[in-house]
Amino acid sequence: MNVEVTPLPGIGVRKDFALRNGRRIGVISHRDGKLELIVSKRDDPDACLAEIELNYDEAGALANLLGAPQLVAQLAEEHKDLPGIRTKQLPIKQDSPFDGRPLGDTAMRTRTGVSLVAVMRAGQVHPSPGPDFTLAAGDLLVAVGTRDGLAEAAEILTRG
Repeated sequence: MNVEVTPLPGIGVRKDFALRNGRRIGVISHRDGKLELIVSKRDDPDACLAEIELNYDEAGALANLLGAPQLVAQLAEEHKDLPGIRTKQLPIKQDSPFDGRPLGDTAMRTRTGVSLVAVMRAGQVHPSPGPDFTLAAGDLLVAVGTRDGLAEAAEILTRG
C-alpha cells in the first residue's frame, strides 16, 4: 500500500492512500496537534467527502480497531495447520478487575493454557508482554490457545 505524504503549508501534513474504488482515505495532522480522519470525493481527491476530528484517545481506539484484526488474521494464518489452535482478541473493559493491574496477576497461561502474544494500545503493538506489563481499559489482548482456553481467558478478564 502506497501512503502519500503531502505537506500542507501553515496547516500540517496529510497522509493518505487510495482505496480499491479510487477514493482516498487518510489523516491530516495539524501543527496544533489536532487530528482529522478524511475521506476524499471519488471525482476529486483534493476535496473531502467527510472530515472527522479525533483526539489522541479516539485516534488510538480507532487504530486498535483497525490494527488488531490484521494481527489476529496474520496469526490465524500462521496457525492454520495446527489443529485446535485459535487466535482471538480479548478486550480489557472499563469494569475489568485487571484494569490497572499487571498482566501476571491474571495467571492466564497457568489457568487456561492461553498465551498472550501482544497488547494493542492506542494504536501501538506491544509484542510479547511480560508479567509486569500493566493492563489498561481499552487494551486489546491478542491471545492464542484452544477454543475452551480462549473462552476461559475472556471470562477471567471479565470476572477475575
